[in-house]
Amino acid sequence: MHLQFSRSNRPSKRTIILTLAGSILCALSVGNALAQAASDWKAVEDAMGRPGQMQPGNVFKFGLPRKDLHVSLDGVEIKAGLALGSWVAFGKNGSSSMVMGDLVLTEDEVEPVMMKLQQGGIEQSALHNHLLGESPHVMYMHILGHGDPVQMARTIHDAVALTKTPGPDTTAPSQAPSDLGFDQKQVEQSIGRSGKVNGGILQFSVPRSEKITDSGMEVPPSMGVATAINFQPTGNGRAAITGDFVLLGSEVNPVIRALRESGIQVTALHSHMLTEEPRLFFMHFWANDDAMKLAKGLRSALDKTNSAK
Repeated sequence: MHLQFSRSNRPSKRTIILTLAGSILCALSVGNALAQAASDWKAVEDAMGRPGQMQPGNVFKFGLPRKDLHVSLDGVEIKAGLALGSWVAFGKNGSSSMVMGDLVLTEDEVEPVMMKLQQGGIEQSALHNHLLGESPHVMYMHILGHGDPVQMARTIHDAVALTKTPGPDTTAPSQAPSDLGFDQKQVEQSIGRSGKVNGGILQFSVPRSEKITDSGMEVPPSMGVATAINFQPTGNGRAAITGDFVLLGSEVNPVIRALRESGIQVTALHSHMLTEEPRLFFMHFWANDDAMKLAKGLRSALDKTNSAK
């Protein structure tokens, strides 16, 4: 940035130095605050046996992608970032701690995982499908806990250890830009939001405008209450899409109609939580078609919701 001043309003060298020093101290303060916030969760990372990441809203989140699974649907080999991404998120509100998550499980993993979680005081808030017709069939177990975050992390670690979920990926992420095979900027413009590419998947997270609470604690969007939209390239400008819309009851059928009019299949409609306010419904979807066509259909559905702009 280039600043120009007239002789009459030109700041002194001392003023410039103090301004720059203030900016540097502010940046350092923010960086130190983030580092301190992350260090506060070190014991939870140790208990989980893998690194997590700070998210907005003082949330510490762990990704547990099921890269071990080879699931296909409509001839598409589903990548972990499209629909097989287990996650666990911890949040604090004063002295209270809460954990929420979504575990991707094979059918034979459901019972032992549920038993281990129940024994450790971690509750299930939902167990269901997100897709239709995938092979092999996978289930999604939504979890909720309140209490000591380290103890909850140990319980979740021991439950996940009963599955074939891979350990943390220690390889450095590729810095090469992903060739999605469709125009990312045009898709983003159609949806009206910016996405991010993660493991070859273009991902969007669209929070709602309302404040959402559960058991008296505010639930930030990063704890699973933001609409998720994922694009996996399938060649020739096409993409497989899935995710879930986070909806009020009054929005459910308008969104169904918008999706169906665009050739997007609704694959599930259910709850993920038990005591949230306002009451929310989660609508999962699937299609494999021209990426721009699908983006326009998704935007039409988003426009039927009270999503943040």
